[in-house]
Amino acid sequence: MAAHIRRRLRKGATTTAVAAAAVAALAASQAPAAPLAEGSTGGDQQTAGGETGGSEDGAATGNSPYYTDLPPLVTPDRPGSSSNLPAATGSAEAGIPASVLAAYKQAEQTVGTTDPACRLPWQLLAAIGKVESGQARGGQVDANGTTPTPILGPALNGEGFALIKDTDGGAYDGDAVHDRAVGPMQFIPSTWATWGQDANGDGRKDPNNIYDAALAAGRYLCAGGRNLAVAADLDRAVLSYNQSTEYLRTVRSWFAYYQRGTHEVPDGSGVLPTAPSTPSPSPTPTPSPTPGGTTSPTPSPGPSKPGATKPTPGPSKPGDGTTSPTPTPPRPTPPPKPTPSPADTLGSLENAGTGPLTATAGGTFDERVSVRARNALGAPMAQLPVTFTVSGTTGTLFDGGKKKVTVISKADGTATAPALKAGEKTGEFTVTATAGTTRPRTLTYAASVTARQADKIVRTDEKALVAAPGVKFADVVTVKATHKGVAAPGVAVTATMVKDSLGLIDNDKGPYFKDAAGKPLRTLDLTTGADGLLQLPEIFADENPGTYKLRLTTEGGGSVVIELTVQAPEETAPEETETPEA
Repeated sequence: MAAHIRRRLRKGATTTAVAAAAVAALAASQAPAAPLAEGSTGGDQQTAGGETGGSEDGAATGNSPYYTDLPPLVTPDRPGSSSNLPAATGSAEAGIPASVLAAYKQAEQTVGTTDPACRLPWQLLAAIGKVESGQARGGQVDANGTTPTPILGPALNGEGFALIKDTDGGAYDGDAVHDRAVGPMQFIPSTWATWGQDANGDGRKDPNNIYDAALAAGRYLCAGGRNLAVAADLDRAVLSYNQSTEYLRTVRSWFAYYQRGTHEVPDGSGVLPTAPSTPSPSPTPTPSPTPGGTTSPTPSPGPSKPGATKPTPGPSKPGDGTTSPTPTPPRPTPPPKPTPSPADTLGSLENAGTGPLTATAGGTFDERVSVRARNALGAPMAQLPVTFTVSGTTGTLFDGGKKKVTVISKADGTATAPALKAGEKTGEFTVTATAGTTRPRTLTYAASVTARQADKIVRTDEKALVAAPGVKFADVVTVKATHKGVAAPGVAVTATMVKDSLGLIDNDKGPYFKDAAGKPLRTLDLTTGADGLLQLPEIFADENPGTYKLRLTTEGGGSVVIELTVQAPEETAPEETETPEA
């Protein structure tokens, strides 16, 4: 352990100039997916929007030392793959210990579920884990992913590092005077108190556990609505971890290297880095006073050549036509925007159990659209306004006749929209839930309105329907459609003249309806009225006597077959006249 600390503290032989040259050479041999954003800086720079990540000086690690080793200039390469590369294909540096690699991939999957818009790549976690702890000291972890002894950075006492006084009573770092970076991902205790996770399900948030630390790092990098597929957001995320341009370039180099290919190696057999970063210099000391109590002034450099300096012009004289320039007052620096805590930052919007959204025209949907909001830590987020919007041409509206409603999420993070009332037009439509302002989260549900249905249709009387050839039927046919025993208004009904008793074969002779031009029709599409009743148009008989069938079917499975008879009227026999006897 002591040897490890000494390696991290001693000044490395690799200077900033050498590191920059190596990065330049590396950049010439590989192309990272997201290019370095223009204007990316480190040092005292805050991340976009004033994000500080929760630590006193705006960095997850307190800007503690890191390893500056750079990846080999010849990177692994297997087209179409960025993991599971055979060990023989890449260099030893491409090997990531099994438990460490599993933790990074698990973190990517978890964050991808709760915050898919962040697009966190596990290779970025691997790059940070490499420069922070050499992948947990080459994968020195137990079966649960915990390091045998804590991985600790130097005391952040202001001597070459940030000055961060103790915040955890030494609970995580064993130092009750100053904080130290802790664990494989090197979180300082104050940042871990906000972002710590329990990813291995043991009931503890342990910064020395690679699963817990990797998930915490993933959520931390995604804070503030970042999209890590965007170069500028990725740079801001890395700089929020350690505010140093050289740190950013080193992480970027390993990120690109791991994107080209990695392979799994046994725990404890990873390659250990050897070049720690050089501590930042202490502040410039105040000039020592000279004898007599005065301070020695800093000498000003003289001119390079005699007479090379120009005399300062004197003040202008009245009437000489010149004016003195008006000094421009300095612009006030706007105060930084407060950074919302992870608990107050929207992380994701997910389905809270909404089932299929289907209803018949004019009916009420059984399901109500419900979502659950989670914050950046993955916990339910209460008191968040969620807006639900109906889009489409079916005429469907929320209860109360509105297309858009806003609901405040409850303590469990759920927000449920009012009931949906189906319109009269059948077809597809959508309901969209939206929450958040900086980078809104949306969730869209597909829904549909189907035709009104009737599971039963019957005649309202049982009178026989008989007509002579070439004559219309004197009696009008009336039917009633119902659904689950209730009158079914607006239901589509198809009337068809058929041959068989089951009504499966259409008939081309016998009774018929008429169209607007008076031509015979043997199939009609009709609709029940407000009370579920339907009176059929007049029915005519042709010249073919016999018994025929009329079949009526409805949306929803209702059907009835009605018998129609065409026959000539019976002739009456003349009465016989008796002849009187003679």
